[in-house]
Amino acid sequence: MNKVLVSLLLSLGVSVAAQAADAGKIVGDAEAGKAKTAVCAACHGADGNSAAPNFPKLAGQGERYLLKQMHDIKGGKRTVLEMTGLLTNVSDQDMADIAAYFSSQQMSVGAADPKVVKRGEELFRGGKIEEGMPACTGCHSPNGAGLAAAGFPHLGGQHAQYVGKQLTDFREGNRTNDGDAMIMRAIAAKLSNKDIEAVSSYIQGLH
Repeated sequence: MNKVLVSLLLSLGVSVAAQAADAGKIVGDAEAGKAKTAVCAACHGADGNSAAPNFPKLAGQGERYLLKQMHDIKGGKRTVLEMTGLLTNVSDQDMADIAAYFSSQQMSVGAADPKVVKRGEELFRGGKIEEGMPACTGCHSPNGAGLAAAGFPHLGGQHAQYVGKQLTDFREGNRTNDGDAMIMRAIAAKLSNKDIEAVSSYIQGLH
């Protein structure tokens, strides 16, 4: 019961905030965005499915999440060395169009390591309630599709190496753009290196 309540409260709270934030937002055009992704494609792939495991797949990612990350990177709230300067002269409309294009694509799915998949599934679906860590499904859905309207990212199929680095960065305080509630920092603080390896691998094969 505690697990269900924690997940429900997280989802409801952010859903209300998400609806309020929709007022006056710029609407992205996926077709226009396709023509603006040439630079992005070098690392993330033409359709948003990157070949390199250290670069995130953007295909099928929610527009709200993609836009927030681009604005955070451009504004200095999130540091991504490979993205340095790339968004400096990109307008809000351009970013909205790019987000719309990648969101319209389909994320490819990898494979989980069978040696750690059981532990990864336990963490993703059950969390660590005894330590106050909710299941990942509460915000990212049982199939890893996320909650696009609330800005919770699509995880299913994402590269394990990338996911593992983000969880580690949240845990170590190297990534802090998860908001004042510090949801991801609080969750990652409960994860050991082995936990991160397991859940990241499970996510890579989730669909």
